[in-house]
Amino acid sequence: MSVTSNEARWTAEHVLALAPDAASRKAAAGLSSPALWSGAGASAGAVWGECGGSGGTAYRTSVDLAGPAFSCSCPSRKSPCKHALGLLLLWTSGPEAVPDAEPPAESAAARPATGRQRAEQQEKQATAPADPAAARRRAERRSARVAAGAAELRARLADRLRTGLAGEEHTGYAAWDDVAARMVDAQAPGLAALVRELAAEPASGPGWPGRLLERYALLDLLASAYGRIDGLPAPLAATVRARVGFTMESAEVLRGPRVGDRWLVLGVRESADDRLTTRRLWLRGTTTGRTALLLSFGRPGLAPDLALPTGHTVEADLAYHPGVRPLRAVLGAGHPPPVAPPPAEAVPPGVSVDGALAEYGAALAEEPWLESWPVVLAAVVPVPTEQGWRLVEADGCEAIPVQRRGTTSVPGLWRLAAVSGGRPVTVFGECGHSGFNPVTVWDAAGTATGLCP
Repeated sequence: MSVTSNEARWTAEHVLALAPDAASRKAAAGLSSPALWSGAGASAGAVWGECGGSGGTAYRTSVDLAGPAFSCSCPSRKSPCKHALGLLLLWTSGPEAVPDAEPPAESAAARPATGRQRAEQQEKQATAPADPAAARRRAERRSARVAAGAAELRARLADRLRTGLAGEEHTGYAAWDDVAARMVDAQAPGLAALVRELAAEPASGPGWPGRLLERYALLDLLASAYGRIDGLPAPLAATVRARVGFTMESAEVLRGPRVGDRWLVLGVRESADDRLTTRRLWLRGTTTGRTALLLSFGRPGLAPDLALPTGHTVEADLAYHPGVRPLRAVLGAGHPPPVAPPPAEAVPPGVSVDGALAEYGAALAEEPWLESWPVVLAAVVPVPTEQGWRLVEADGCEAIPVQRRGTTSVPGLWRLAAVSGGRPVTVFGECGHSGFNPVTVWDAAGTATGLCP
């Protein structure tokens, strides 16, 4: 379908596809009446308005169509909320419902700092001249601090090994707290996080010394790799830097090569802690076959702005973060709203259990710190057993255990079983050393169902 603008592609179907759940779709339909909105207007790339709420409070809502990104003064934690969806439904009904207008100052100020504005800022930063000498001096100072921290970490690990692992049963987190703090001081937040994970590894139960020694080895390998980072191949050096805690601004990533494609949204998973809500969104190029991971972040208790519905496609340019196995990517500016996929693209092609393990093994051989790799399993049946859930191939020859650590939930597993109904289905998820963590399932009709809470 050929179009000349993002706005030309929006329909009620596109809007409802963005809804996080069925309840939001139903509520949005009830909020799409012009009588409920005041001050509604639209301009190039944005829609805004005020909707009367409970207790006489008017909720100010705006949508940046380029993201799409959403802003609403209502207390809902959903993104997009029912007001944003209702406003978009009203807008798609025609210009008589939401006329073209100049946005009021408060609407422009409240507009999300994502979507079109942030993408345009990133594009400008990607082409803006920089001070290479100052940047080089800052990088050299930090690199020296991180190198010193990595060397100290290796010494601490060696000391603990010399005294023996038996003492880990009684030390717990406190023994590593000062080490993690030292890594933070050395500007190596990635090493600090891994040290805290090391302290959280239970020093009890069957095989705990082996698990602990494995974490020791991987942490020592990472610190050692950073100590000789100048001699590593560029992709591996980029991976080590990212694992240690160096970050790249989106604008810097966008200076690199881009991959244009029609991207199928494989799945979405959210996680939250006291400081941050993180949304992980996986895409697969329908032409290139490449997989990409988009990360977006929100304040505690609030969902991130980036919202793309699972099972739909979006045409966009992506720029990948450098590494031995490029996966994380940045979405370029000006991408259109999601478009429902034709039947031929509804279900992504998958691999067997052996194929999934081979993909993870190949990725692990190049990046030993990987805990999982995104794969699509074809023709598997979810089966609950006394040893836990398993995904069994249709012929019963191979199976893979479902990972119960992390974010795999019991309701999600039963939802997977309900969609399957004992028949083979296609499942997307993360394959790792602890098993398979399912994210999305497709039924025989090509309908995608998210499994994450």
